[in-house]
Order: sequence, then structure tokens, then C-alpha cells
Amino acid sequence: MSQLEVQGLDVYYGAVHALKGVSVRVEQGEIVTLIGANGAGKTTLLRCISGLVPARSGKVLFEGRDISRVPAHEIVALGLSQSPEGRMVFANLSVEDNLELGAYRRKDRAAIAGDRDEVYRQFPRLLERRRQLAGTLSGGEQQMLAIGRALMSRPRVLLLDEPSLGIAPLLVRDIFKNIVEINRRGVTILLVEQNAHMALGVAARGYVLETGSVVLEDAAASLAANDEVKKAYLGG
Repeated sequence: MSQLEVQGLDVYYGAVHALKGVSVRVEQGEIVTLIGANGAGKTTLLRCISGLVPARSGKVLFEGRDISRVPAHEIVALGLSQSPEGRMVFANLSVEDNLELGAYRRKDRAAIAGDRDEVYRQFPRLLERRRQLAGTLSGGEQQMLAIGRALMSRPRVLLLDEPSLGIAPLLVRDIFKNIVEINRRGVTILLVEQNAHMALGVAARGYVLETGSVVLEDAAASLAANDEVKKAYLGG
């Protein structure tokens, strides 16, 4: 049984068929990446898994349970969390308050404090800026905060949507080092990323989406060596 499995997902935005029979699986402990052009359906797939966009047909299974009709906040409580595209931090709240909101479903105060300290260990810049309003952080710091906030719910599966978008190259490397460390600590990761080089470098497997359909699935190293993938997504 895969830890996360999407089976034949069809999603519509009005008359637009955004996902067309998409099937994806993520095994426990893996990093799996979704690559594709803008508009391919990658973000829609993550939002559907998270319960934010309804599917017309198909299933989302999390640890064997069908969560296709489960409300988004209950999906977080089950152990599946998302760091959204564009970061979406609460700009007028402090870094610390943003992290607290990530744990809003939890009541174990001592453990929440411990997890917050762990986020600060992972992202020392957030500790330095813990009293600062989130809206005053740089793009890279906001991305660290968005990932840290998602980790505060103690997910077993973490969905990451475009973590390198709009971030300075030096910070992109830091973000990806953190993604690998989070995975090593036992969190399974489904990664949507425009930087296919970086994504395929950290992932075990990958899927290529084109206009709402999965057109290719393979080991990450094989995708990175595939001539069509190189031409379309790797600049060569």
C-alpha cells in the first residue's frame, strides 16, 4: 500500500478539464517530484489532494483511507500538510504567530513548543526574526516560514508547491538542503517544482504532467537523462 495514492483523478474548473485521469503514487519515505510547464495541472493536483479543490471523479488515498471527500482541515489533522505556492504567510502576524497557526489543530502545548524549536533549528533565520512581521521577510525567508508552518502540524506527508519560486539562487540551495533533511527525518514529500534540475536531483521518482495528464513516470535519474525531458524542462 502506497502512503499516498491518486487514482484516475478528474478535476474541472467550470468547463475547463484541468486534470484528466491523473494517477500518482508516493511510497513512505520517498521524495517524488511533479514537473511540467505552467498550466500543466501540478498545483491543481496538490490542491485536490489537500481537499481545497473537489474532484469530479477518481480517488485520493492517504495511508489506505479515501480522503477524496474529507474537509481540508481534517486532512491536515490526519497527517498531510501543504506549503502552498506563493507562500501565503500571514503578513501582519509575527513569524512565531505564523508557526503557532500551523499547529492550530493540536493541543499538546509542550510538544508544540518543541516542534517550534525544531523549526528554528532547521531554519536559524526564522529564530533571528521570530518577533518580526512575516510580511517584512525576504522571499526566501517567507518560504522557510511557509515550510516551517506546514511542519508544525507534524505531517507524515508534506506537499511542497514551488518552493524555489522567486527566491535568490543562494537561498534556493539552502531550501533544497532543508527539504532533504526533512525527508531524512521521516517525512514523505511530494514536490512540485519549476526548477527541474534541483527537483530531480533530490527526488527518487518523478512524474511529468502535460495539459492535465501524466505523460511520463520514471526514476528521477532516468527522467533527468531522458532526451525529451532534457529538451523540454532542463534546457538541453
